[in-house]
Amino acid sequence: MTTCDVIVIGGGIAGIGAAAHLGTDAKVVVLETEDAPGKHSTGRSAAIFIRNYGNATLRALNAASEPVLASGGDFGEEGFLSPRGELMIATESELDAIDAYLAGADDMPRITPREAVEMVPILREDAIAAAAIERHARDIDVDRLLQSFLRSARHAGTTFHPKAPAQSIVRDGATWRVTAGGETFEAPIVINAAGAWADKVAEMAGVARVGLQPMRRSAAILPAPDGHDVSRWPAVVSASESWYAKPEAGKLMVSPADEDPVDPHDAWPDDMVMAEGLHRYETATTVPVTRVERTWAGLRNFVPDRTPVVGFAPDAAGFFWLAGQGGYGIQTSPALSRLAADLCLSRKPALDDAVVAALDPARLS
Repeated sequence: MTTCDVIVIGGGIAGIGAAAHLGTDAKVVVLETEDAPGKHSTGRSAAIFIRNYGNATLRALNAASEPVLASGGDFGEEGFLSPRGELMIATESELDAIDAYLAGADDMPRITPREAVEMVPILREDAIAAAAIERHARDIDVDRLLQSFLRSARHAGTTFHPKAPAQSIVRDGATWRVTAGGETFEAPIVINAAGAWADKVAEMAGVARVGLQPMRRSAAILPAPDGHDVSRWPAVVSASESWYAKPEAGKLMVSPADEDPVDPHDAWPDDMVMAEGLHRYETATTVPVTRVERTWAGLRNFVPDRTPVVGFAPDAAGFFWLAGQGGYGIQTSPALSRLAADLCLSRKPALDDAVVAALDPARLS
């Protein structure tokens, strides 16, 4: 029996981030099914910080996370961001979509179709009815961020247990007892940071589900178009998010921006979905897709209101939800990790009360 203060189930950016923020004031154990941290959604992220991405609650989390991502905070001697920019383009049929997005956006000016093509020369100018640029969108070094969280957690005494899927979770008086990887762990608090499997973990613990739905998101790596250095291009996204493209190590990552509901699993792309998405990309550009170097897929996990679920379960003492981050989990991880630690340690959260309330699992009861 290993006794601790907090058991974290899930070794992605959420669970490792929470452990990093908890470690100095609590004895923490992290249980991970895979043989290393971050092998599912965390390791398959598009890795870009977009301040205006998401609903009002998510934009508040983006703003709270940005200083840590930009400077390194307590987790790195330098920041985790590098210049990129995000260019949003709209066809005639997407004008309402870009208008709605920009209505809630901060510092995202409109530009002309000609200016958009000057930034990304392969775009078809005649297909662009409107465009806008978020110049402060930046690439995130996801692996370095994850490893910085992990290093900080371990330095504080957190133990990480790979190949340790939870096999039983039982409430025994004032503590939770978790059997995983052939060992038993006991703590008054369990943090459910299991990503796509979070509802299944809750069910195992006898806790009400929150209605989590994993959604598949696919991507492909294409060679850079002939004659073009893509390294300084911004990411490009269609206003209706029917595709996006982003420079990646001298090549282009293109995604059909799919959101197909699936069961939790080690995701892989659907060939037809990928082909349709690449066709939408081709329609918006002047270059055909002649070669795909590799493809992959990950899972984005949403509850019905598409806002993360962070807080103690209303129906089970000591069971803490840290789930439902959708496609925002990396860029909001500093704020959500700190909030998880604040709530678990009964500290006053750094986030506004309205934001904390919007994340509370009780709203889904």
